[in-house]
Amino acid sequence: MSLLPEGASFEELVQDYFLAVRGAGLMLSALDTELLTSWAREGVPFEVVARGITRSAEKALWDVRPGEPVLRSLRACQRQVDAEIKKYRERNAGAGESPKKRRSLSWEETRHARLRASLEKLAEQRPELTARVGQLLEAVLARAPEEPAQFDAQEARVFLLLLRSLPFPVRCQLWRESRGGGAESQGMSTRSRRVARRFRLLALVRRSLEMKEG
Repeated sequence: MSLLPEGASFEELVQDYFLAVRGAGLMLSALDTELLTSWAREGVPFEVVARGITRSAEKALWDVRPGEPVLRSLRACQRQVDAEIKKYRERNAGAGESPKKRRSLSWEETRHARLRASLEKLAEQRPELTARVGQLLEAVLARAPEEPAQFDAQEARVFLLLLRSLPFPVRCQLWRESRGGGAESQGMSTRSRRVARRFRLLALVRRSLEMKEG
Protein backbone atom coordinates (compact mmCIF):
# COMPACT_ATOMS: atom_id res chain seq x y z
CA MET A 1 0.00 0.00 0.00
CA SER A 2 2.94 2.30 0.65
CA LEU A 3 6.02 2.84 -1.50
CA LEU A 4 8.28 3.78 1.41
CA PRO A 5 11.46 1.76 2.08
CA GLU A 6 10.89 -1.64 3.63
CA GLY A 7 12.43 -0.52 6.91
CA ALA A 8 10.06 2.44 7.38
CA SER A 9 8.46 2.72 10.83
CA PHE A 10 4.76 2.22 11.52
CA GLU A 11 4.35 5.97 12.05
CA GLU A 12 6.09 6.78 8.75
CA LEU A 13 3.93 4.30 6.85
CA VAL A 14 0.68 5.65 8.28
CA GLN A 15 1.64 9.30 7.78
CA ASP A 16 2.77 8.64 4.22
CA TYR A 17 -0.44 6.84 3.34
CA PHE A 18 -2.73 9.37 5.04
CA LEU A 19 -1.12 12.36 3.32
CA ALA A 20 -1.32 10.60 -0.06
CA VAL A 21 -5.00 9.69 0.36
CA ARG A 22 -5.70 13.16 1.75
CA GLY A 23 -4.36 14.62 -1.47
CA ALA A 24 -2.01 17.15 0.11
CA GLY A 25 1.59 16.56 1.11
CA LEU A 26 1.59 18.42 4.41
CA MET A 27 2.89 17.44 7.84
CA LEU A 28 0.60 16.14 10.53
CA SER A 29 -0.62 18.46 13.26
CA ALA A 30 0.42 17.95 16.88
CA LEU A 31 -2.96 16.40 17.70
CA ASP A 32 -2.76 14.07 14.71
CA THR A 33 0.76 13.04 15.71
CA GLU A 34 -0.46 12.24 19.21
CA LEU A 35 -3.25 10.10 17.77
CA LEU A 36 -0.80 8.31 15.47
CA THR A 37 1.44 7.54 18.44
CA SER A 38 -1.50 6.00 20.30
CA TRP A 39 -2.23 3.75 17.31
CA ALA A 40 1.40 2.69 17.17
CA ARG A 41 1.14 1.53 20.79
CA GLU A 42 -1.71 -0.80 19.82
CA GLY A 43 0.78 -3.02 18.03
CA VAL A 44 -1.50 -3.82 15.08
CA PRO A 45 -0.27 -4.12 11.46
CA PHE A 46 -0.05 -0.94 9.40
CA GLU A 47 -2.63 -2.31 6.97
CA VAL A 48 -5.31 -2.38 9.69
CA VAL A 49 -4.94 1.35 10.33
CA ALA A 50 -4.60 2.08 6.62
CA ARG A 51 -7.87 0.28 5.99
CA GLY A 52 -9.63 2.54 8.48
CA ILE A 53 -8.16 5.57 6.72
CA THR A 54 -9.25 4.23 3.34
CA ARG A 55 -12.81 3.61 4.47
CA SER A 56 -13.02 7.11 5.98
CA ALA A 57 -11.63 8.68 2.82
CA GLU A 58 -14.01 6.73 0.56
CA LYS A 59 -16.99 8.01 2.52
CA ALA A 60 -15.73 11.60 2.33
CA LEU A 61 -14.59 11.46 -1.30
CA TRP A 62 -18.02 12.00 -2.82
CA ASP A 63 -18.77 15.18 -0.85
CA VAL A 64 -15.45 16.97 -1.20
CA ARG A 65 -15.27 20.03 -3.45
CA PRO A 66 -12.74 20.21 -6.30
CA GLY A 67 -9.33 21.26 -5.01
CA GLU A 68 -10.12 20.46 -1.38
CA PRO A 69 -8.42 17.62 0.51
CA VAL A 70 -10.49 14.47 0.97
CA LEU A 71 -9.69 14.45 4.70
CA ARG A 72 -8.80 17.52 6.73
CA SER A 73 -7.09 15.67 9.57
CA LEU A 74 -6.07 12.23 10.73
CA ARG A 75 -8.54 12.65 13.58
CA ALA A 76 -11.34 12.48 10.99
CA CYS A 77 -10.40 8.82 10.56
CA GLN A 78 -10.29 7.97 14.27
CA ARG A 79 -13.69 6.33 14.52
CA GLN A 80 -13.13 4.07 11.52
CA VAL A 81 -9.54 3.22 12.46
CA ASP A 82 -10.46 2.43 16.06
CA ALA A 83 -13.24 0.17 14.75
CA GLU A 84 -10.78 -1.70 12.53
CA ILE A 85 -8.33 -2.09 15.42
CA LYS A 86 -11.11 -3.48 17.61
CA LYS A 87 -12.20 -5.91 14.89
CA TYR A 88 -8.61 -7.04 14.35
CA ARG A 89 -8.05 -7.68 18.05
CA GLU A 90 -11.34 -9.54 18.47
CA ARG A 91 -10.87 -11.64 15.36
CA ASN A 92 -7.23 -12.50 16.06
CA ALA A 93 -7.59 -13.11 19.80
CA GLY A 94 -7.41 -16.87 19.25
CA ALA A 95 -4.72 -16.85 16.59
CA GLY A 96 -2.39 -18.94 18.75
CA GLU A 97 -4.92 -21.70 19.28
CA SER A 98 -5.42 -24.77 17.11
CA PRO A 99 -7.94 -24.38 14.25
CA LYS A 100 -10.44 -26.64 16.03
CA LYS A 101 -10.48 -24.45 19.13
CA ARG A 102 -10.72 -21.08 17.38
CA ARG A 103 -14.24 -19.65 17.69
CA SER A 104 -14.19 -17.18 14.81
CA LEU A 105 -12.46 -16.27 11.58
CA SER A 106 -9.44 -14.02 11.68
CA TRP A 107 -9.59 -10.37 10.56
CA GLU A 108 -8.12 -11.37 7.20
CA GLU A 109 -10.38 -14.39 6.76
CA THR A 110 -13.46 -12.34 7.62
CA ARG A 111 -12.70 -9.73 4.97
CA HIS A 112 -11.82 -12.43 2.47
CA ALA A 113 -15.21 -14.09 3.04
CA ARG A 114 -17.05 -10.78 2.74
CA LEU A 115 -15.28 -9.94 -0.50
CA ARG A 116 -16.21 -13.32 -1.96
CA ALA A 117 -19.82 -12.77 -0.91
CA SER A 118 -19.83 -9.31 -2.50
CA LEU A 119 -18.52 -10.75 -5.75
CA GLU A 120 -21.17 -13.47 -5.78
CA LYS A 121 -23.83 -10.79 -5.29
CA LEU A 122 -22.26 -8.72 -8.07
CA ALA A 123 -22.49 -11.68 -10.45
CA GLU A 124 -26.22 -11.96 -9.72
CA GLN A 125 -26.79 -8.25 -10.34
CA ARG A 126 -24.46 -7.91 -13.34
CA PRO A 127 -24.70 -11.09 -15.47
CA GLU A 128 -22.18 -9.71 -17.95
CA LEU A 129 -19.55 -9.95 -15.20
CA THR A 130 -20.34 -13.51 -14.18
CA ALA A 131 -17.41 -15.03 -16.08
CA ARG A 132 -14.94 -12.54 -14.64
CA VAL A 133 -16.28 -13.05 -11.13
CA GLY A 134 -15.90 -16.80 -11.52
CA GLN A 135 -12.26 -16.35 -12.51
CA LEU A 136 -11.61 -14.11 -9.52
CA LEU A 137 -13.20 -16.54 -7.06
CA GLU A 138 -11.27 -19.50 -8.45
CA ALA A 139 -7.89 -17.82 -8.88
CA VAL A 140 -7.34 -14.57 -6.99
CA LEU A 141 -9.53 -15.46 -3.99
CA ALA A 142 -9.01 -19.21 -3.96
CA ARG A 143 -7.29 -19.06 -0.56
CA ALA A 144 -7.85 -16.83 2.44
CA PRO A 145 -4.86 -14.58 3.21
CA GLU A 146 -2.76 -15.09 6.32
CA GLU A 147 -1.87 -11.45 6.92
CA PRO A 148 -3.38 -8.00 6.20
CA ALA A 149 -0.92 -7.13 3.43
CA GLN A 150 -1.92 -10.24 1.50
CA PHE A 151 -5.59 -9.32 1.70
CA ASP A 152 -4.86 -5.76 0.52
CA ALA A 153 -3.07 -7.20 -2.51
CA GLN A 154 -5.95 -9.58 -3.22
CA GLU A 155 -8.58 -6.87 -2.94
CA ALA A 156 -6.68 -4.41 -5.14
CA ARG A 157 -6.17 -7.06 -7.80
CA VAL A 158 -9.87 -7.97 -7.73
CA PHE A 159 -11.02 -4.41 -8.41
CA LEU A 160 -8.36 -3.74 -11.04
CA LEU A 161 -9.41 -6.88 -12.91
CA LEU A 162 -13.07 -5.92 -12.57
CA LEU A 163 -12.15 -2.54 -14.06
CA ARG A 164 -10.75 -4.30 -17.12
CA SER A 165 -14.11 -6.04 -17.59
CA LEU A 166 -16.09 -2.80 -17.76
CA PRO A 167 -16.99 -1.17 -21.10
CA PHE A 168 -14.18 0.91 -22.60
CA PRO A 169 -15.95 4.28 -22.16
CA VAL A 170 -16.59 3.50 -18.49
CA ARG A 171 -12.95 2.51 -17.95
CA CYS A 172 -11.77 5.73 -19.55
CA GLN A 173 -14.09 7.82 -17.42
CA LEU A 174 -12.94 6.15 -14.21
CA TRP A 175 -9.28 6.60 -15.15
CA ARG A 176 -9.86 10.29 -15.87
CA GLU A 177 -11.65 10.83 -12.57
CA SER A 178 -8.93 9.02 -10.63
CA ARG A 179 -6.31 11.45 -11.97
CA GLY A 180 -8.20 14.57 -10.93
CA GLY A 181 -8.97 16.38 -7.70
CA GLY A 182 -6.67 16.18 -4.71
CA ALA A 183 -4.51 13.52 -6.30
CA GLU A 184 -2.89 16.22 -8.46
CA SER A 185 -2.16 18.65 -5.63
CA GLN A 186 1.03 20.59 -5.98
CA GLY A 187 3.77 19.78 -3.52
CA MET A 188 3.09 16.03 -3.48
CA SER A 189 5.88 13.67 -4.43
CA THR A 190 5.58 11.35 -7.41
CA ARG A 191 5.22 8.43 -4.99
CA SER A 192 2.39 10.12 -3.09
CA ARG A 193 0.55 10.95 -6.29
CA ARG A 194 0.73 7.29 -7.32
CA VAL A 195 -0.71 6.17 -3.98
CA ALA A 196 -3.44 8.82 -4.20
CA ARG A 197 -4.43 7.84 -7.72
CA ARG A 198 -4.53 4.17 -6.76
CA PHE A 199 -6.82 4.93 -3.83
CA ARG A 200 -9.15 7.05 -5.96
CA LEU A 201 -9.27 4.51 -8.78
CA LEU A 202 -10.16 1.59 -6.50
CA ALA A 203 -12.76 3.72 -4.71
CA LEU A 204 -14.30 4.77 -8.03
CA VAL A 205 -14.48 1.19 -9.28
CA ARG A 206 -16.13 0.08 -6.05
CA ARG A 207 -18.66 2.89 -6.34
CA SER A 208 -19.32 2.21 -10.01
CA LEU A 209 -20.11 -1.41 -9.20
CA GLU A 210 -22.11 -0.44 -6.12
CA MET A 211 -20.01 -2.75 -3.95
CA LYS A 212 -20.21 -1.30 -0.47
CA GLU A 213 -17.59 -2.17 2.12
CA GLY A 214 -18.81 -4.73 4.62
